[in-house]
Amino acid sequence: MMGWLLSLAAGAVTGVLSAFGIGGGSLLLIYLTAFAALDQHQAQGINLLYFLPAAAAALPSHAKNGLLDRKVILPAVLAGLAGAGLTAWLSNGLDTGLLRKLFGLFLLYIGLTQLLRKDKPEAGEGKTGTGA
Repeated sequence: MMGWLLSLAAGAVTGVLSAFGIGGGSLLLIYLTAFAALDQHQAQGINLLYFLPAAAAALPSHAKNGLLDRKVILPAVLAGLAGAGLTAWLSNGLDTGLLRKLFGLFLLYIGLTQLLRKDKPEAGEGKTGTGA
C-alpha cells in the first residue's frame, strides 16, 4: 500500500513541477528508475503517457495568458509525436544499461548548460516575492 501512495505522491509532485516548467518528466524518470526500480524502457513509456495529461492541463493556462504561437503549434505537435514515436521505437533496440547511461549524460548536459549559460535571465525570472 505504501508503494502505491509514494508513486501517487511522486506523480503529483512531478506534475506540479512540470506545470512550472521545471522538468517534472525528467524527475519522474529518475523516480521510476531509481526508487520504483522500473526498467528504463518501462519508465520512458510511462513518462510519455504521463506527459499527455500534464500538457493538456497546462494548455488552457498558456492559451489564456497568450503564450501560444498558433503558427507553430501544429508543426511542433507533429514533430513531437514523430520524435517520440521514433525514439521510443529506437530505444527498444538498446540495452537498458546503455539507455540509462545515455539518459544520465543527457541530464548532465542539460544541467551543465543551465549552470554555465552566459545570458542574463529575462525580467521577472529568478525573482522571489511579488515586487509590490
